[in-house]
Amino acid sequence: MEKKGRACVVVLGDLGRSPRMQYHALSLVRQASLEVDIVAYGGSEPHSAVIENESIHIHTMIQWQKYSHSLPKILYPLMLLLKPIIQFVVLLWFLCFKVPPPDAFIVQNPPVPTLVAVKWASSLRKSAFIVDWHNFGYTLLGLSVGRSSPFVSIYHWFEKRYGQMANGSLCVTRAMQHELAQNWGIRATVLYDQPPEFFCPTSLQEKHKVRFILNRYLCHPLGVRDCVTATTTGIGADDQNETLFTTLADTDILLKPNRPALVVSSTSWTPDEDFGILLEAAVMYDRRVAALLDENDSADEGVLWKEISGGKQYLYPRLLFIITGKGPEKEKYEEKIKRLNLKRVAFRTMWLSAEEYPLLLGSADLGVCLHTSSSGLDLPMKEKNICSDKPLSLTELVLASRWWICLVVGFQYALFPTHGKLVHLSFMHDELVKVEKNGLLFSSSSELADELLMLFRGFPNECDALKSLKNGVLETVCTMDELPFYTEPDEFEYKDNCDPCEIVSETYPNEVVIVSADILHGIIHGACHEQSEHIEEYGTRKPGESSNLKSS
Repeated sequence: MEKKGRACVVVLGDLGRSPRMQYHALSLVRQASLEVDIVAYGGSEPHSAVIENESIHIHTMIQWQKYSHSLPKILYPLMLLLKPIIQFVVLLWFLCFKVPPPDAFIVQNPPVPTLVAVKWASSLRKSAFIVDWHNFGYTLLGLSVGRSSPFVSIYHWFEKRYGQMANGSLCVTRAMQHELAQNWGIRATVLYDQPPEFFCPTSLQEKHKVRFILNRYLCHPLGVRDCVTATTTGIGADDQNETLFTTLADTDILLKPNRPALVVSSTSWTPDEDFGILLEAAVMYDRRVAALLDENDSADEGVLWKEISGGKQYLYPRLLFIITGKGPEKEKYEEKIKRLNLKRVAFRTMWLSAEEYPLLLGSADLGVCLHTSSSGLDLPMKEKNICSDKPLSLTELVLASRWWICLVVGFQYALFPTHGKLVHLSFMHDELVKVEKNGLLFSSSSELADELLMLFRGFPNECDALKSLKNGVLETVCTMDELPFYTEPDEFEYKDNCDPCEIVSETYPNEVVIVSADILHGIIHGACHEQSEHIEEYGTRKPGESSNLKSS
């Protein structure tokens, strides 16, 4: 029997919080029939689809301990130097001795120690070296030490130098592709993320299930009391017949007409995600709704909550913000939330499993991304997880996303809904959203509050503005359905020294590059071919000896 090809996916981070690399592994196993090793840190558990796949082998490294928090600030530069050195040594050991020799290494960048270690390992093990550019590490370092620091210049040099040594490159946006080509001398293929089948809208039964899961969090407010706990007094944490959003009548599950709108935000609680913007918008929404309904500021919120518990429905709904994720600034913002004293807005923070998180997204009415890009060129996975090209039952999700200059010049934020399916919108002109066609833009917390009011007016059934955007998204979905997001391996042939960008551009000349696992496989094949030629030229592999990886 012919030996299967093998790829090694390298993540110098928490694998469970690296969905794109998990998707790479799944795609290479399912659609390219490769054995895949993953070298990464532990922490959050990956999705069960990754853990249970017999062709995926996870090798967990020991996590770097963050001693820098307890050391004097003057020693911080020393810790910056020691951290990559220790990471480098441990990673190199795993790549050279702990995993079987792969045909290709696929490494996530940043951080930069991976580029150096993987390049050295690929040379020692005669493997191809492929970089998946998520962002530029030197720009992230600049956020901590200042862009003028010599450490940033050194980091930039290493990142550029070793990036140029790669046999193949992927990147997440056209803007990054242009930057790599123009200023780094690197030809990269844009590989947009298409989340797997477990990211999809939920049925009513699944909504009831996930909201039953949420019941255990809802009874613990961030503060003494809020509009959620005050209106769920009769709903126990183990009540399987009723949740804040749904009720079970005989065998039918019904959505409550006066339920709150469920807003989800996934954050790493770091400085590059300014959570204060969302808090300000929440406060403005609360105050503006009270003003629109001519409520007295001194009115007792207990009366309002009692009316809601009795089934009264208002023109503007309550908002429940569920914030998922872990990070250093979580406690700071939780303390701020406790002091807000809002009547119609509540917050919950939680950490969900890899199986629960997609269910939550599929049940949400609104998704908010507060990620800002240090380079201005990358896309966060938070939006991508809300995207799929699978035909699904009627479910709507709105994504409100803080955005950056590479997508929409002059704006920082974007808002768009989905209708009928959770859609992948990255191939559009602005790489995500068409203004007033399938989304809205905002540049401040005040504008976000205004758009929350506009979209949720008449929630859940009379949201005219939201319905208009849904229709625009539905038209986009119909256009997308005409495009083959997945192409079979025999639809085109990979030739020696081929450029996957050219292949896709020829196949879809009027669209932005759309690539699938086959393109990823093609890049690996091309990189292996290039590495084989290099090895034959310098005599480190016998002429004619080639990689186990076959052409598609």
